[in-house]
Amino acid sequence: MSRKIFILLPDGVGLRNFAFTNFTNLGKEKGWDITFWNQTPFELFKVGLKELKLEGKPHFLTDLYKRAKIEAELDHFSLKFNESIYQEYKFPPKLDSFKAKLKWKIVQFLAKKYSGEKKLIKLREKLANIERGKIFYKKSIATLQVECPDVVFCTNQRPVNALAPLLAAKDLGIPTATFIFSWDNLPKATKVVKTDYYFVWSDFMASELMKYYPEISEKQIKVTGTPQFEPHFTQGLADSKSIFYKKYNLDPERSYLCYSGDDITTAPHDQLYLRDVAKAVRNLNNSGKNIGIIFRRCPVDFSDRYNQFLEEYQDEIVSINPLWEQQGLQWNAILPKKEDLTLQTSIISNTFMVINVGSSMIFDYISYKKPCGYINYNPNIEFLKKDTYSVYNYIHFRSKPSKKVVFWINSEIEIESVILKSLEKDTMDTILQASEWFRKINKHPANESSERIWKALNEIS
Repeated sequence: MSRKIFILLPDGVGLRNFAFTNFTNLGKEKGWDITFWNQTPFELFKVGLKELKLEGKPHFLTDLYKRAKIEAELDHFSLKFNESIYQEYKFPPKLDSFKAKLKWKIVQFLAKKYSGEKKLIKLREKLANIERGKIFYKKSIATLQVECPDVVFCTNQRPVNALAPLLAAKDLGIPTATFIFSWDNLPKATKVVKTDYYFVWSDFMASELMKYYPEISEKQIKVTGTPQFEPHFTQGLADSKSIFYKKYNLDPERSYLCYSGDDITTAPHDQLYLRDVAKAVRNLNNSGKNIGIIFRRCPVDFSDRYNQFLEEYQDEIVSINPLWEQQGLQWNAILPKKEDLTLQTSIISNTFMVINVGSSMIFDYISYKKPCGYINYNPNIEFLKKDTYSVYNYIHFRSKPSKKVVFWINSEIEIESVILKSLEKDTMDTILQASEWFRKINKHPANESSERIWKALNEIS
């Protein structure tokens, strides 16, 4: 008899990991009856997946408690670990109306009321149970009573609209689990949902989870890795060089590097770094090299901030946009297309390195044994919106085994030498250290994460 799973998809973050990879096919092969409990605008039936639309939205108080929890946790982490860097994870609210100011006052009041470890645990419990009896919760209960899944698995830990359906499942005695979807999420206090089990990338992330949330026990944690990197090991997914070059009208005699754009919050000066890389490539080409840049912007960045330099350096830069669609105003309503898996793997397969500001693309490239260069300087401008050095102070960068995991680009004049090192494959030390970092961050073999997730789901169901 097959077991039935509801994969709770409260936003588009989980589409790439669980709907577009081989994850669902593997589950079906293992006899699972898989239904996506889908609250995104994406219509999963169009890609052959069974879905039930999840209708409803959280109570207005729920979001206030979530915001208060994040504020209180970051303050607590700062005190407990004597680290001011946790304050850098706070985003200043937009106080552009009386209503926004009132909500922020409530958030601040709640954050102070529940300060300290014991009170924080009470606040987390309050947030986990706040939806009970409300309309969204009742609708979730009704759906679960009809469908009777053996387990409810949430594709990420941070959406507030996942609280009601997970609480409903818990109240009906259905095992619940959530996936911690990114390597930097736990220090940022983004764990919003409470479940019976937590699926993490690595032993390192498991220890982080218990460090920040001591009420979670080791037996509740499943170390599985992430399906995020599995497409890099899928034979035949990436386009060959001839097909890829023809598809995007690339020069067959050129070697291309990738500049992967960052979001505007992390790297507000990213367009200036793209310009600097383009200048370095132009200089190298003037001295006899034949190099090009493929620019892949951050999928949630639809700004025009790069346009000036894409035009100015059109001989050096080919812009290939990610295949994502904006289906709402919030960042989590920007959804990937399945075809973006092929596009991203094809870009990596057909470029010799990647340059960016502190991106996890290092792990995508190390899957192909290719190096990454991290921009590590501030642009020479009068008004600096963000100190780029501060990016590398974030907690998740402390997991690296050594500084040699990347080529550090500490000034504009170093860009040319880093590109030449990568082009000439003077990269052995960097590849070895980055591979070690990847193994620490994500359980290996990296292509068996889905297998481990299904094994863990078998155990808890």
